This record gives sequence, structure tokens and C-alpha cells, in this order.
Amino acid sequence: MAEATHAEVHRHPAPTGFIRKYIFSVDHKVIGIQYILLALSAVVVGMLMSVLMRVNLSWPGTHIKIMETLFPQGAPGGVMTPEFYLSLVTMHGTIMVFFVLTTAPQGGFGNYFLPIQIGAEDMAFPVLNMMSFWVTLMGFIVILLAIFAEGNATVGGWFTKLGESWAGGSGTVGPIGGWTGYAPLSALGKIAGPGQGAGVNLWVISIAIFCVGSLLGALNFITTLMNMRTRGMSLMRMPLTCWAWFTTAVLALLSFPVLLGGGILLLLDRTAGTSFFIPGGLYVSGSLVPLHTGGSPLLWQHLFWFFGHPEVYIAIVPGMGATSHILSTFARKPVFGYRAMVFAIFAIGMLGFFVWGHHMFMSGMSPYSAIAFSVLTLSIGVPSAIKTFNWLGTLWGSKIRFTTPMLFAIGFVSLFVAGGITGLVLGQTSLDFFFHDTYFVTAHFHLVMGVASIFGMFAATYFWFPKMFGRMMSESVGKLHFWITFIGVYAIFVPFHAMGLLGMPRRYAQFTEYEFLKNSHGLVLFVTIAAIITVSAQILFYGNFFWSIFKGKKASDNPWEATTLEWVIPSPPPHDNFAGVVPTVYHGPYEFSVPGAPNDFIMQTEPESVALGADLGRTSGNGGNGHKA
Repeated sequence: MAEATHAEVHRHPAPTGFIRKYIFSVDHKVIGIQYILLALSAVVVGMLMSVLMRVNLSWPGTHIKIMETLFPQGAPGGVMTPEFYLSLVTMHGTIMVFFVLTTAPQGGFGNYFLPIQIGAEDMAFPVLNMMSFWVTLMGFIVILLAIFAEGNATVGGWFTKLGESWAGGSGTVGPIGGWTGYAPLSALGKIAGPGQGAGVNLWVISIAIFCVGSLLGALNFITTLMNMRTRGMSLMRMPLTCWAWFTTAVLALLSFPVLLGGGILLLLDRTAGTSFFIPGGLYVSGSLVPLHTGGSPLLWQHLFWFFGHPEVYIAIVPGMGATSHILSTFARKPVFGYRAMVFAIFAIGMLGFFVWGHHMFMSGMSPYSAIAFSVLTLSIGVPSAIKTFNWLGTLWGSKIRFTTPMLFAIGFVSLFVAGGITGLVLGQTSLDFFFHDTYFVTAHFHLVMGVASIFGMFAATYFWFPKMFGRMMSESVGKLHFWITFIGVYAIFVPFHAMGLLGMPRRYAQFTEYEFLKNSHGLVLFVTIAAIITVSAQILFYGNFFWSIFKGKKASDNPWEATTLEWVIPSPPPHDNFAGVVPTVYHGPYEFSVPGAPNDFIMQTEPESVALGADLGRTSGNGGNGHKA
């Protein structure tokens, strides 16, 4: 009965027209590619903003002609104002966190491969899946609109007609309060500074729209995984990628509503005269802010960080799943401690909901609360260490195939450990007091949340590209891309830690006025050069990606000799994934180097008698190592 319902409800005919096939598609594979292309577009904007920030920090006062042309108010004479710099910080962080780190790993690769890896024809709700992408794209368009609303006087004038809280045309590229949007700065409106009018309104609306899209996607992921697994696909036979996407969906479902609610309250403070985040008796530039009493700026911090710390894991947990999957494939060994890896993924995700207070040690919270948050923060190191040592156990004694995806997966482990170690430092209240507003924090979250996640995306792209497009990406170009990027990110963020130790404050447009930082300018310059080289190296990836779609070497159905269900079907997959044949799963996802097997890998769909004789069923398919004792 369940199988009949599955076939009747979820099968939909292949589209024939271009619009229905590639634009408003309900095929999870097309939607996954749309998410990936959205992230590839967003990351270009985010990287350009980071380069502009680095140029201003290294060569303050530099005249950039195009800046004067595009933003005559924010960069008069082509020289960036401090407010313009702060708006770059805000928009860079927002775009990278929401529209790159959240969008590609879950919406992109998760959408494409979760249904295939569990043996389903599509996501549980195909139309809802299409809606989640278009809602997310709308959020990205709105955040880009903030650039023009504040950066262009004419467009800003149009928004000003909507009311005082919508005043635009300040010359910035958006708000100046950082991607965290702390109140009361973000709640007061134009009086708080350039970019705080239409820029903040559009910023809040963009994030609210993104939250809705993410919630639609999360519901779809959870329903699909729980209800649509094929015959024999028990929970403990699922690839670790599926566990990672499932955990991420649960995190999104529980955290995004809190941010959505906070965003609505912030918008009401700005436009409707409420006082959720604005305290009474507040003076700005010597003038009393009228009509507001009783609000709490700390309430915004609690709401934001209750979402904000799970967001770290929303960004990185899919990378953990992809890394585990890829390490096992190219080490030709089962994942070491599969069940422990599953429980560690869940433990990391769930503990993430109890540690938001460590972002607020400086807020004046009770020392007892700070101790509780500190202990919980440090406890996340336990499941993180389990995953790290299990990755090392997977590699130990193996004959590693150093392909491009394998290099990026190993790079992910390196960056995760390097960034995570500094988290143990910042999780202690006494140390965080010193480091909180310095580049030490910037280095920590860029390594562990930003760069590590992006390395997971690179690994996934190089690994699954043959399945998605039926062609191989260039290995030589891919390895060159890896080494430049890997060395480059360490050349950027290791010096960031040193800057933090020196007390260099973050979110400052330049440091030339500070006597105690004058000797560190050489370090600032070194980081900028490394950043420019690293960003430029991404041209190799983009060229390799788009060239290979059309001209890459044709791929076989299973070029990596992997074991999971996506490698059973043609490359690229047909419309309904399995061409109407429901697969049956007999084994766990990582059956490599099984003694007595004819090959060094056993596909999940291979009957036990074919794979290794009748005895294999007693030792395989339970999510363990799959080897006989």
C-alpha cells in the first residue's frame, strides 16, 4: 500500500517546454542546480566586497575611479568613507552567510542528491520545493536592491516617498550595523546613520523572505527522508550525507522561525512605533528619541543568536557529511565508526541550540549564566573530536587516491580543526573579554564556518559534477585551484589571529591613526595580497566548472567506483532518477575493501549472493564497517 501511494502521489511527467523544464521546474535535480548557480552568483558579490574592504585597509585614501562613478556620496573623489566600509562589512557577511553558506550545501547539493541517495523519485513536495527556491531568489534580489536604495540618490528618492523610515540615497551599499544587525542601531531608522533607512528595511525583509524559503525547504527535506526511503534503506544504511542534510533541516526548522519573528519585531520598531528593542530615554546625537519606551536591545541579541549559532552548523554540517562520504570513497575504506559519526552529527546540531550566549559574554550577563554557556560551548568539542578522529581513522592505513575532491575533503578537515581549536579559546569568558572585538574572532569564524564550509562545497562539486552533468572537471586545473586556495586561506587567516593577539579591532575602516598598530601594517598588507591572489584563483574554478559542463571529458556512470545509489543510475540521471525501477538496498553505504569480494567496492544494490556469497548478510548493511570479524 505504501509503495502504491508513493508511485501515485510523487510521480510527475517529464516537462517538455523550456520554461517548465529549466525555469519553473519541479524536478529536484534542476532546483538543486538552480540553488548552486544562485550561490555561485552571490559569492562573486561577496568576494568583490571583501576585496574592496582589504584594499581600503591596506591603502586607505586610495582613489578608485569606478567607486566615484558608482557611489559619489559614499566614495567622494573615489575615496571610501568609514560608513561605506561598514556597509561593505554588513553586506559581505549577510550575502555570504545566507545566500552562499546556507544555500549551496543544503539547497543545492541536498536537493539534488538526497532523494537519489535514499532511492526516491523526487522530493516529497515538488511544487513546494520549487517555491522554496524562488522565495530564496526573491530574498537575494531584495538584498541587492538595498545596494541601489542606499547607493543611488535617484533610487533612494523613490524609497524616501514611502515614509521617513524608508529614507535612502545615503551613499552606502546597505546598513552599517554588521550582519548581526544589533539594536538599537538597527531599530532607530535614518537618525542612526547612513544606510540605516531603506537599507535596513530591505535587509530585514530580505532575511525574512529567506527564512520562509528555508522553512519550506526544511519541511520538504524532513518529510522526504522519513517517508520516501526505498526498500532496504534503513536509517542506518543511509549515507552520512543524508544524515547531515537531515540534521541541517531540523536545525533550520527550529532556528529560522526565531529569526523571522525577531525580524518582524524589528521592522515594527522601525515603521510602526513599537518598542521591542528600543529602550526609553535613549539619546542620539544629543537629542532624545521620542515615542519609544521599555524596549530591550539585548532581546534582539538573544533572538538573533538563538538562530545565529545553529546557523554555524547549518553551514558546516552538510560539509561534514560530504567530507565523510568522500574520504571513505577515496581511501577505499569504510567510514570508521559509522554509528558514532551519526550520533556526533546529531549531538553537534542539538548542542548548538544551547550555546548562543557565548556570543554575548560582553553584554553584561550574569557570571553564572556565562559559566553555563561556557561549559556547554566547550562540550561541543567532544562530538567534534569524535568526528575528527574518525576521519583520521578512516584515512589510517588506506591507499588514498589523491583526486581533487579528496584534496578538498582533507582540506576541510584541516580547516575545521584549525578553526575549531580557537573556538575553545573564545568559549572561555575571561579570554573572550579580550578577544571579542578583535580580528581573532574574525579569524575563528571565517576558518570554521566560512572557509571550511566552502571547501566542503568545492569537494562536493568536484565529486558530484560527473553525475550532475555527465562530464568530468579537469583534474589538473582542480588541483591547481586547491593548492592556491588552501595556501591562500591560511595566509589570510593565520595572520588574522596574530592581529587579534595584538588587539587589532574589527569593523574599523583603517588603522593608521593608532600608534600601537603602526608596526602591524606590513601584516595587513600581506593579508590583502594573499586575499587578492586567493580570490583571483577562483577564476580557475569558475572556468573549469562552466567549460566542463559543455567540453569536459564524458564521465562513466560511476567514475569514482563509489557504492551509493546515485552511482547506480546514468550520468546525468533521468527525470525520475531510477527510470521507474524501484531500487532495493542490501548493504550499508561504505562497503569498500571487503575481504573476498571480487572488487574493492560493493554497490548498495548488489544482492548479497552476488557481492560475496550468502554469509555477507550477517556482517553488512547495518551501517557498521561491513567486514566480517
